[in-house]
Amino acid sequence: MNPVLPRQGRIRRLGITGVRGAVGRCRDFSAKALADWEWLPSGGLGRHPSDEPYAWDSRDSRDAFDAWDAWDTSTDSEPDWDEERRAVAEDVLMVVSEMVTNACLHAGGPLELVLDCTSERLRIEVSDGSPEAPRPRPYPHSAVPGGHGLVVLRRLARAWGSVRRDSGKTVWAEVAAPVRRERPRGAEPASPCDSR
Repeated sequence: MNPVLPRQGRIRRLGITGVRGAVGRCRDFSAKALADWEWLPSGGLGRHPSDEPYAWDSRDSRDAFDAWDAWDTSTDSEPDWDEERRAVAEDVLMVVSEMVTNACLHAGGPLELVLDCTSERLRIEVSDGSPEAPRPRPYPHSAVPGGHGLVVLRRLARAWGSVRRDSGKTVWAEVAAPVRRERPRGAEPASPCDSR
């Protein structure tokens, strides 16, 4: 297991100038960082097969049993803590996807992804070459595709914004760290980024 983050946090950077498949690459990079920082339970984002209604076809019962066997039930952490970390990690990956997609669609493509993790939060930054600040569509209709990225960002991030740079801008968002509920005295820290 990797060491838990020191109080001041840790930063990861990914240069993505002109990269094909930037959204997928940034999600994979972010998922790896979340796993290293223990924001994911040992089973990753995987869920029990019964939680995924389309995960298997009931006509092929052998695959159903294989999926059941593949689900890892051997973790020694509490299920509520695993669910908290999994939920926060899913939010982080959605925010990363939305921010990188917006840079691809509206700013000529992303230049860099920065993840800055502390014990309180994860700050996600996506830099691009456009000086234009992101603007939400006036009233995106739920039945029409597109125009929902900033709505999603506003709902999942505790704060977000944009900073002009000499050669474009950096859009940033902050997601609160997963928090372990009350623990008995001498138990593990409340956040995976706390030092032990």
